[in-house]
Amino acid sequence: MNDPSFKQEANVREAAISGEEEVERISSGDEPLLSVENLHTQFDTDQGIIRATDGVSFEVDQGEILGIVGESGCGKSVTSLSLMGLVDSPGYIADGSVMFDGVDLTELSREELRKYRGKRMSMIFQEPSTAMNPVYNIGWQVGEPLRIHEDIKQSASRSRAVDLMRQVGIPSPEDRVDDYPHQFSGGMLQRAVISMALACEPDLLIADEPTTALDVTIQSQILDIIKELNEELDMSVIIVTHNLGVVAETCDRVAVMYAGRIVEYGTVEEIFNDPRHPYTKGLIGAVPDPTRDGQDLSPIPGTVPNLADTPDGCNFVTRCPYATEECEQVDPRLREVDDEHHSACIFDDPNDHE
Repeated sequence: MNDPSFKQEANVREAAISGEEEVERISSGDEPLLSVENLHTQFDTDQGIIRATDGVSFEVDQGEILGIVGESGCGKSVTSLSLMGLVDSPGYIADGSVMFDGVDLTELSREELRKYRGKRMSMIFQEPSTAMNPVYNIGWQVGEPLRIHEDIKQSASRSRAVDLMRQVGIPSPEDRVDDYPHQFSGGMLQRAVISMALACEPDLLIADEPTTALDVTIQSQILDIIKELNEELDMSVIIVTHNLGVVAETCDRVAVMYAGRIVEYGTVEEIFNDPRHPYTKGLIGAVPDPTRDGQDLSPIPGTVPNLADTPDGCNFVTRCPYATEECEQVDPRLREVDDEHHSACIFDDPNDHE
């Protein structure tokens, strides 16, 4: 069966419930919980090799919230799937490392990865409607990671499922626990997906567009839940989104992705108050200001390049208002332009070259 919704459902269930053995939690806090180095995820296609992630590197400390932001097609979701070892064929990790608590996940077998997924690492997928199996009730699915990883009985897992559903704000969970996914609204279903991802209190939660297709009020509630659980459990979080408002409200640090690469990396304050990469400037400039009437928006011209045929120089050169002849020849990589602030541009600050 080639229906992508069924593939995603399989990925969700694999991420949520896989694994039989306990993996010791050894993080000391001296090193980052997650360290991604030079990650290359590729897809072999008839059009050539698609470099969905092209040398991605970043870190996430214990208890930190990292935002990964960029347009659709920039490689955000593939990055998150790569961390979980859930890239479908014809995709594969061609190079790089994903160090989680001192263990390189790219070196592990599928069976060994199951000790981590759903227990120490969990993921919230983009579409809650495909993240749940329609033939099982909500309580059974929320409690399944507990039955697999903590080897508890069905009755106990059902009771824990009620508590988890209450924790994420589902009203009257003792009455809704036996409902099926089609009986939940989009917002309630997203909460159920979050409760399943949090069942085993993971050290790292990856949230891929966790507020997609939800109204503004529900979006805010979902983000509040993630922040509260981050503080209560000292849980590290990666939020993948195209919404800069979500990043500004929720995250500690930000990685801006473009064409499979991180082009700017720094704290929320640095990224929003002193953006150094032209793409980041363009993203911020394209966000409407609700306090201003009749403002002119500044959209970024053009589209993300074909990842099978990127420009010889900077990937952003055809859309960049600051581009020079040098930009057509030089392929810039991420470098430090200020203390812990990194940018992949030949200029430390493009504003100096307007």
